[in-house]
Amino acid sequence: MTIIHGFQLQREQSIRELKTHARFYRHAKTGAELLSLSNEDENKVFGITFRTPPSDSTGIAHILEHSVLCGSRKYPVKEPFVELLKGSLQTFLNAFTFPDKTCYPVASQNLQDFYNLIDVYLDAVFYPRLTSFVFQQEGWHYELENPDGPLSYKGVVFNEMKGAYSSPDNVLSEKSLQSLFPDNTYGFDSGGNPKHIPDLTFEQFLTFHRKYYHPSNARIYFYGDDNHEERLRLVNAYLMDFDAIEIDSAIPIQASFEKSRRFVHSFMVGNEETAPAKGMITLNWLMSETMDPKTNFSLRMLEYILLGMPASPLRKALIDSGLGEDIAGEGLGSELRQVYFSTGLKGIEIENSEAIEALIIETLTTLAEKGIDPRTVEAAANTIEFRLRENNSGHFPQGLHLMLRSLTTWLYDSDPLALLAFEAPLGKIKSGLQANSAVFQEMIYRFFLNNPHRTTLILKPDPALGERDEAAEKDRLAKTRAGMSPDQLGEVADNTIKLKRLQETPDAPDALATIPVLKLADLERENKTIPLAHLDRQGTPILFHGLFTNGIAYLDMGFNIHTLPDKYLPYVPLFGRALVEMGTEKEDFVTLTQRISRKTGGIRPQSFTSTVINSRQSAAWLFLRAKAMVNKTESLMDILRDILLTVRLDNKERFRQMVLEEKARAEQKLVPAGHQMVNLRLKAHFGEAHWAAEQMGGISYLFFLRELIDRIEKNWPDVHIVLEDIRRLLVNRKAMILNVTLDQESWPGFERQIHKSLGSLPEAPVVLTDWATKGPPHFEGMTIPSQVNYVGKGANLYELGYRFHGSALVITRYLRNSYLWDRIRV
Repeated sequence: MTIIHGFQLQREQSIRELKTHARFYRHAKTGAELLSLSNEDENKVFGITFRTPPSDSTGIAHILEHSVLCGSRKYPVKEPFVELLKGSLQTFLNAFTFPDKTCYPVASQNLQDFYNLIDVYLDAVFYPRLTSFVFQQEGWHYELENPDGPLSYKGVVFNEMKGAYSSPDNVLSEKSLQSLFPDNTYGFDSGGNPKHIPDLTFEQFLTFHRKYYHPSNARIYFYGDDNHEERLRLVNAYLMDFDAIEIDSAIPIQASFEKSRRFVHSFMVGNEETAPAKGMITLNWLMSETMDPKTNFSLRMLEYILLGMPASPLRKALIDSGLGEDIAGEGLGSELRQVYFSTGLKGIEIENSEAIEALIIETLTTLAEKGIDPRTVEAAANTIEFRLRENNSGHFPQGLHLMLRSLTTWLYDSDPLALLAFEAPLGKIKSGLQANSAVFQEMIYRFFLNNPHRTTLILKPDPALGERDEAAEKDRLAKTRAGMSPDQLGEVADNTIKLKRLQETPDAPDALATIPVLKLADLERENKTIPLAHLDRQGTPILFHGLFTNGIAYLDMGFNIHTLPDKYLPYVPLFGRALVEMGTEKEDFVTLTQRISRKTGGIRPQSFTSTVINSRQSAAWLFLRAKAMVNKTESLMDILRDILLTVRLDNKERFRQMVLEEKARAEQKLVPAGHQMVNLRLKAHFGEAHWAAEQMGGISYLFFLRELIDRIEKNWPDVHIVLEDIRRLLVNRKAMILNVTLDQESWPGFERQIHKSLGSLPEAPVVLTDWATKGPPHFEGMTIPSQVNYVGKGANLYELGYRFHGSALVITRYLRNSYLWDRIRV
């Protein structure tokens, strides 16, 4: 067998649906596996992944993920990762710790930059500088300012996980997973539990790296338009110094339960006198080992059938019950060796737990026995197929999205291409549905009703939990301190000083010089531009971008929020949801949401605000962001016309459900996204656009939602009048804008449909409103149930005479990745 740069080609395959040529290699000397995907995507991706199953909850895999990026043999600086952030053209640069694997992906559109990133990452994972100080900084250490002072724990991961354990949703997810896997690695928290992180020793940390960070345990991935043989050469330069070894990193199968189990845990909440706290519940099923593609995609469809739409039968039954405020649980979890499913409710009274559990089982039983609405099945099949064809990875590069999908099978020694080539399994599912319309009913029986491996998890709010945890930590530290001799206390104090001194000492110039830096010759000399045509149809401006979209039409339909008085702003996100979730004069919301999922790739509302550059003027829009296959754009425009002209805004109960969901989601964001809430609050001082954004998505919005729930009950007619007034003011083709992205050949047909639809919309003189903004106090503090704090400080440079210049982007990058990183994160 031919060897190319140390690699033997094991398999080669064209994946037509991804316009990609795949090659799968094995390194002859070490056994490392490499998946090479070649295509025309200039956003190149590299990743190296190690199977890293933890055997406890000390966060060893997570701490190591941080630590290997703190200097290496070839790049002996304190933070090569940060140095790259300062000067690379990277489109992605990070690392992930999963329950059973650790991934190190990079991406760039610049070839030389891509190669630089690969070299830094390969050197980092195989030859890191794992010193005691790196372990203490990234993991944990005792901090003692002086021998007579209080002892405390510090560390990047320790602090990060304290924040994670302050998030009820994170606790729910972690406990749900652990309830299903009591006997294998998934029963531990790979991120680390703050109660157990201080149990980790430096020697255990080093041993974990020696055991798992070896080419024989590696899965290496490439994607993009770079040369496929050069990929092999770059990697072989590192692998050639290793020999193959046996590594026991396989993930054991969790044995099935003989009967269901029930668990009750507590989570941290604030003072009940200010906000009566409610609980959460999930029902969780362990299904089976990672499955064949047909079953995998079928389960994704079943998940969508049950939970994917506001009108999905299980979701609707839970919300309609009034027993909770919003759906809980992550649905289908298919990224581990064994597939699982989790769903339930948050915002519940604990005494209703059994009723919720019975409701879920009863709803599943009814669906299995009486069947599923064929329109719901069609909606699910269309949506999953659309997502696979679109391969929309959001802010992630598409190649990274595909890497994670391939690891779903590859990590467990199965075919890495199984879930990438989707045409054949989709064809089998479609033909199977034609032959047997009860496919999904049978799956409900198999995976849910006849499956004894089920857990019920109840999370109870406990206002005293935070204080107890803090007291327990202080008690543990006090006992540790009491057990130390004066000399030992002196050593801890000296170590604290040494660590801070190391953190504050700049890297030596010769060490910094090792970090690869791009030259001007490496950069493209011409800017890349997106085609843009300014058009006008029926008095509505249209921005058209003629780009290849793989047969998908993208339409953003914008409505000028400045047509509304400022008192209506907090209603805007709810109104956007109402358009697509409350039904029309001819369709109830169940039928409408089915129709949207059957005929389109989705329609979602999104608010947008921005200050016009070098001015105090603000732009504020409510967008309906829609997409559909080109052959279904007529259906898309029909749906948009129906919801804009005939939306039913008088369904009090449905609107109340949406407000409860919004409130629950806003409250959930307070801990994991506390920094974003602080940012919104600060910027509300700095202009109309930022003030409006805070009104529609910040702390003010949460306060509004809490008050609105009461107002709906006491004075629904007035709330309904406001919603109708918003529709009257917003839906005006003279106060709209359209943004369309589509290939040039398909545009004329879509343009005619747009022209027709615009002609049916109301037209009236446009009156734009200046809002009477009043920002929050300049200095304020708020309390939340969390073990971490979020602090922000800001100033309006425009008031000091500043006008925007590109140099500001350089300054802010320096502040973020140098000054603030060193003084706050480290």
